[in-house]
Amino acid sequence: MKKILLISNSFGEDATRYLYGIARAAGENIKVATLYIGGCSLYRHYRNMLSEEKAYEYILNGSRSGLFVSLKEALLSDEWDIVTLQQCSPRSGDEESYYPYINELALYVRKMAPPAKLYLHETWGYAEGSAMLDKTSFSSREEMIPAVRRAYERASREIKADGTIPSLEGMNRLYDAVGDRTYRDGYHGSLGLGRYMLGCLFFTVLFGRDVTGNTYRDFDTDVTEEEVVLAQRIARETALAHGVTLS
Repeated sequence: MKKILLISNSFGEDATRYLYGIARAAGENIKVATLYIGGCSLYRHYRNMLSEEKAYEYILNGSRSGLFVSLKEALLSDEWDIVTLQQCSPRSGDEESYYPYINELALYVRKMAPPAKLYLHETWGYAEGSAMLDKTSFSSREEMIPAVRRAYERASREIKADGTIPSLEGMNRLYDAVGDRTYRDGYHGSLGLGRYMLGCLFFTVLFGRDVTGNTYRDFDTDVTEEEVVLAQRIARETALAHGVTLS
């Protein structure tokens, strides 16, 4: 069984809503837990690390449990194979907002879950014209995306990450294909297609398997077969562009 823990926020919830089902449909045994606080920044994760507050709602296999845990409790609760970190999306293009918090969190994760590989889960750019751009230092999608890319590339070097989930590139490709249907509100993944593509990408990167032909279809809203094929293709192409070798 592959066990995955995301130290995250709503973007992590988006990315893993369908991951359990996608993996199970592919015959893989998986446990995926997301530590959820809406809009949680690296700074807040760091403060929660220090306080050991039971601040996180524990999302298990894509479903909210109603259970609240501390960061320490979650890290010690199982033998995780992969733990991911990410910045909150409004700060994701501000490189300095990552430090020193991501360094301290990386040290903590490696202390509490030493066998686990540490990944960065990239957040993504907003739709052009999204009101959420006003909460960033960018005036357009075109300004935001390269800054987010640079910030995660630097963070990966700083913490010597074992890998990255390239959700930024996956969502870029989806946006190029379907425009605003990528999102449900200009920044979160759409409940069907957006979340499904993100789950396919997570699966493809972490299992090193081509998701093409996956039979999972239990979506929260309608996803057409054409959209399923598109999401699977984008996940495959994004993973390959990221250097993932697929079986």
